[in-house]
Amino acid sequence: MATYDTEIQWGGPNGQWQADQPLTLSIVNREEGVPNNGAPATGTTVTWSSPNAGNGSITFFDEGSRFQGTAQFPNEGPVGYRGTLAS
Repeated sequence: MATYDTEIQWGGPNGQWQADQPLTLSIVNREEGVPNNGAPATGTTVTWSSPNAGNGSITFFDEGSRFQGTAQFPNEGPVGYRGTLAS
């Protein structure tokens, strides 16, 4: 499981970044996509769609220490979405 401090960006690529809620991930099936005891590998992409959590697609970099992507939360427009691994 990995928890990230996140930020959202609206207003296009030059928009301001604002702090958002933490994101916690754990994806385990036959192998660990996002392990229970660490961060995902560089290049791992996670996409979700949920009536409660909205939609998003993020890709991890630097041994899972950060991610970048996009999200659209319920009743909101699409935003840039990024995070850094919480300590």
